[in-house]
Amino acid sequence: MKKRVLFVDDEASVLDGLQRLLRQKRNEWEMAFAPGGREALGLMKEKPFDVIVSDMRMPEMSGAELLTTVMNEYPKTVRFALSGQTDREMFFQSLSSSHQFLSKPCEAECLINTIERAFSLRELLLSANLTRLVTQLRVIPSLPKLYVDVVSELRSPNASVQRVGEIIAQDMAMSVKVLQLINSAFFGLHYHVSSPTQAASLLGLDILKSLVLVVHVFGSAKNVHLPAGLVEHLWAHSLVVGRGAQALARKMDLDKRSVDDAFIAGLFHDLGRLLLILNLPEQYAQAIKGFQEKYVLLTDAETAVFGATHAEIGGYLLGLWGFSDPVVEAAAFHHRPSECIGNHTGILAAVHVASASDNIWGELSATRPYAELDKKYLEKAGFAAPLDDWMTLCRQVSAQGYKKNG
Repeated sequence: MKKRVLFVDDEASVLDGLQRLLRQKRNEWEMAFAPGGREALGLMKEKPFDVIVSDMRMPEMSGAELLTTVMNEYPKTVRFALSGQTDREMFFQSLSSSHQFLSKPCEAECLINTIERAFSLRELLLSANLTRLVTQLRVIPSLPKLYVDVVSELRSPNASVQRVGEIIAQDMAMSVKVLQLINSAFFGLHYHVSSPTQAASLLGLDILKSLVLVVHVFGSAKNVHLPAGLVEHLWAHSLVVGRGAQALARKMDLDKRSVDDAFIAGLFHDLGRLLLILNLPEQYAQAIKGFQEKYVLLTDAETAVFGATHAEIGGYLLGLWGFSDPVVEAAAFHHRPSECIGNHTGILAAVHVASASDNIWGELSATRPYAELDKKYLEKAGFAAPLDDWMTLCRQVSAQGYKKNG
């Protein structure tokens, strides 16, 4: 069955250009082209689309308004914002209503790869084995009200750093925890951050709201009886991988949003491992035992026990929570990047290398530190040459974090 893709732009020349560029996909995709938001919603009402790609600046109904409506009424549709505008207002409005933001002009190969990757990701996250496993999970952290309030503010036409800081400051307990984290050695700041507003200005709103969520998620595990130090170890590992991925993204000269996405993906890359430990501790202990005794990759041991991996579970939940596709993708494929279609942006590679470098099951990884690296993927993506430098950089980040926070 053909995938249905809807393109929306108020400029007829842009739609004509897209039709010409994408003619090669007409046997695989059923494509439609709408000159505005109202026309797009009319087409959606007739038959929903798998993907919508919308311009942001349009008369009558903006792209942000259209994508927000699609998000609420057709949650299974993948949403892409496509715009030549880079102003702050458009960026804020696209954060929560789109899965990914693409800049004009966008070459055909880039657009096709992005859409194909979205299809691939959803096929993975809707597999029968993964769906069956997720239904067994009874303890899944809910989105805290504070996080929802921040996201709502980011969707508003007048979103501001000041307002987001004020919202977080209203929750004194969360403010204290987030500021403690930001001022820890894991962030390596050379000055003290004293308020959520200052944190938002320094780190960016995407990172700040993600910190609110990750603090909540790990905090929900403290009331569950688990082996001593396990959650703390996962917490430290997640921070180190986030910082390592961020450092690698900067090393690759990625744009600021990609650098932020690398950090966020690293921060949440082992979310599925935490969920398995919380929900199925005995079975997970069995997987770990097989991993250690049979000298196999952890993901292979998890697949043998559960039929899916912690990476896939984490990606599934991040997708439900509305994180951008590059973040979901990096979390879902961070152990097996070769299985991801066409991702050579660097975000996945950064998380993959940072995770492999700082494997929390240190006794085994110390004897074979490169065992989890997908060298074929790194070579194909053009990241093989700086690998030793990357590993050294990640180890420096790990040493700094664990030494000062251990």
